Amino acid sequence: MSVAVVLFNRDLRVRDNPALAAAARAERTVPLFVLDEALLGSRFAAPNRVAFMLEALRDLDASLRRTGARLHVRRGDPVAEALAVARECGASELHVSADWSAFARRREERLRRACAEQRVTFRAHPGTTAVQPGAVTPAGGDHFKVFTPFHRAWEAAPPRPRATAPRRLRAPGGLAVGRLPAVDSLLRGAPSRGRAPGGEDAGRKLMRAFLRDGLGAYAERHDDLAGDATSGLSPYLRFGCISAGELLTEARSPPGGAAFARQLCWRDFHHQVLAAFPELARRDYRHRGDRWSRSRRALEAWREGLTGYPIVDAAMRQLAAEGRMHNRARMIAASFLTKDLYLDWRWGERHFQDLLTDGEIANNAGNWQWVAGTGNDTRPNRVFNPIRQARRFDPEGEYVRRHVPELEAIEGGAVHEPWRLPSSQRRRIDYPAPIVDHDAAAATFLARRAVP
Repeated sequence: MSVAVVLFNRDLRVRDNPALAAAARAERTVPLFVLDEALLGSRFAAPNRVAFMLEALRDLDASLRRTGARLHVRRGDPVAEALAVARECGASELHVSADWSAFARRREERLRRACAEQRVTFRAHPGTTAVQPGAVTPAGGDHFKVFTPFHRAWEAAPPRPRATAPRRLRAPGGLAVGRLPAVDSLLRGAPSRGRAPGGEDAGRKLMRAFLRDGLGAYAERHDDLAGDATSGLSPYLRFGCISAGELLTEARSPPGGAAFARQLCWRDFHHQVLAAFPELARRDYRHRGDRWSRSRRALEAWREGLTGYPIVDAAMRQLAAEGRMHNRARMIAASFLTKDLYLDWRWGERHFQDLLTDGEIANNAGNWQWVAGTGNDTRPNRVFNPIRQARRFDPEGEYVRRHVPELEAIEGGAVHEPWRLPSSQRRRIDYPAPIVDHDAAAATFLARRAVP
């Protein structure tokens, strides 16, 4: 009797899951998730993501039950626990989804070696991205360093065949299932009240609604801060509750699909950068000679949403309250930290990683380095003007008033520059003056970058 173990990592779904589909071809299949003690005790165990993950795992278990199986749960080191389960049930195969952070790649290599020692066939399958890192490469290089040529090659890449979801699974007898812990037992703090619910069912419902009602207007509306017309699917992609490949196939043909597919391409772009440069969250991809300010006062004002720039403060408060932030707002807030306040992008990356439900190293670090000018932006010295951005993408100030209640009495676009209000009105508002003058800060930044 053939037995296969499928070790779920961040591919928490049944549909279009190549690792699960491969394991399901054995006569007996053991779906397994290991609560990794090394991650649970680290800064990567952010409350929003832990709560989302546990909800997704419960949903995954419910889906597996409909096939006749269960999600087996262990706690400890994933390599040791997976091999212990393989020994206990006599498995000859171990399947996982390939992942691309330095931590995940070390784990995969340890699994590969341990399986070889125990004569267990090991397979790492595509599925985390729409196009696997390394599937398209430039002539003479291991990865694309600029987005536009990557986008051209990515669009021409053949789609990965969709994996069939198993209808029936049978597990070997006598194997303890284990139990998922209560959410509170794993949290280092309270998750945000506005956080998205985890799970494949929730992700697919949102995906279907977006493809039906939101995709057609995506190109026109996705930067509208107040309209919040993005897909909302990023946490489901981050945990693999929905398949990036399936989403791309469904989205790229209808009207509006090209603009949305481009965003999925950006996600894949950052993953192939991370695969080539595993230290993306720690070291400058391109060193610019920056000598960042060490001002803790400025950092705390930014974190707390008290910079005196309403569009920046609204973004930071949305992050704290909801565990998410509109992508346009992310760029504005990141540019303000790195170029107005001239603070190290790593400080911002860590704060986002602490709070974002969709926080993953490839996108978070890749986007931070892009904005800071140390990454893959071909215009590394671009500076986002927060007032121009606000007037363009939140012209009536609805987004700001939604998240900065001190300013809700200010009508229209005037909310973006409260320091210009008559003094009698300013005195009635409990809101700080701008922490820096943007024009002066931008000029200073550009002068610093001009010094060889």
